[in-house]
Amino acid sequence: QVPLVESGGGLVQAGGSLRLSCAASGRTFSTYAMGWFRQAPGKEREFVAAINWSGGRTNYADSVKGRFTISRDNVKNTMYLQMNSLKPEDTAVYYCAARPYSDTATYAKHYQYWGQGTQVTVSS
Repeated sequence: QVPLVESGGGLVQAGGSLRLSCAASGRTFSTYAMGWFRQAPGKEREFVAAINWSGGRTNYADSVKGRFTISRDNVKNTMYLQMNSLKPEDTAVYYCAARPYSDTATYAKHYQYWGQGTQVTVSS
């Protein structure tokens, strides 16, 4: 098991910024690839960003490319999602996820561990 806890969500105006954090427990964090997903009301969970075990490889959904940045600190066992230029369509519950492999993945089914989610609301 890899317990994951998200934080940093909240209410922000369009054009604003938020930074989400995902804290993991255990000594295996540094060997796992990680990802962020989001789910808006009435919609399916969708991929946002992913990062490999070292932080040297990242992937982004087209909808957030250039606005969001994923990163990780393997000393602190924490992953981050810096979200800039937020839009109302970014409103969703954001989930962090981990997979016991070194490389990234963009499908939710490829992730074994999930956090409880943090709400991000962007007002227009």
